[in-house]
Amino acid sequence: MDLPVWFEIGTFVVLTLLLAVDLLIVTRRPHVPSMKEATAWVTFYVGLAALFGLVMLAVSGGQASAEFYAGWLTEYSLSVDNLFVFVIILAQFKVPRQYQQSVLMFGILTAIVLRGIFILVGAAAINEFAWVFYLFGLFLVYTAVKLAREQVHHDEEDGEEYENAFIRRARRILPMTDTYEGVKLRTRVNGKKVFTPMVIVFLAIASADLLFAVDSIPAIFGLTQEAFIVFTANIFALMGLRQLYFLLGGLLQRLVYLSAGLAVILAFIGVKLILHALHENTLPFINDGEGLHGIPEVPIWLSLVVIVGTLLVTTVASLLKSRRVPPPVPTAESGESST
Repeated sequence: MDLPVWFEIGTFVVLTLLLAVDLLIVTRRPHVPSMKEATAWVTFYVGLAALFGLVMLAVSGGQASAEFYAGWLTEYSLSVDNLFVFVIILAQFKVPRQYQQSVLMFGILTAIVLRGIFILVGAAAINEFAWVFYLFGLFLVYTAVKLAREQVHHDEEDGEEYENAFIRRARRILPMTDTYEGVKLRTRVNGKKVFTPMVIVFLAIASADLLFAVDSIPAIFGLTQEAFIVFTANIFALMGLRQLYFLLGGLLQRLVYLSAGLAVILAFIGVKLILHALHENTLPFINDGEGLHGIPEVPIWLSLVVIVGTLLVTTVASLLKSRRVPPPVPTAESGESST
């Protein structure tokens, strides 16, 4: 698949400018967005992604456009799951609402950087070692099984889970205040420089981003091996999450079957990857290193149908379930308090 160089460069320039404007708004005017403002931004970013898919259709054809839409929808659903983790972290550390925009922006930028690194590594590995598809496929199937088990057993996330060994050690060894000082990581108390609780919040967010990058990149490589599409689908999926957090609020916790839906999508993509790996096989102990060309490959249109259908069923079933049994809603306190 050949994409024009001017199109790729132009896309990266526009996306960089959008992220810069978003960052400028947060840093210059930290506030809690109104429902109207959050709705406008989310609509803008979703509409922009849909428009980009149409532009890609005109520039490179239906295959590239379908791969982008499938990748974007998959990454968006994973990003919503990521957003749920952010909700828990912000509640666990009682981050004041007026500073939550800055924390979420940090989380999104960190996710972009980490996913960019994983994309480069993943693309290089795929180009050099075709058998990596086996690893990606098996990893996605394993992740799907894990998500399905969580759904079956109704495991509830615990904020303590995100205080990994590194974060717990940081809490013990870093001199730290009990209250937040805006979004500052360090402040001065009695003439001595100390850290604020915000540094622990940022460490927790970065840890969550790292875990989700490990899950999301193999998933989208199962839909397309075009690095440009992989990266743009991730960017579009992450943009607008900050506003989506304030728009959804308690409704985010009503997606009670999100884990089940993600399990189906990841399992499907995992099987698709394994079938592709068998079709392009180079491992000597499988069919003497020859590809199993009799094995069918899953077309991108079918992937798109499965992803869209699963997300629709998951959303409708979740909302119907939540209407009968409203789930608990973890929310961060609006006022300042210690961690």
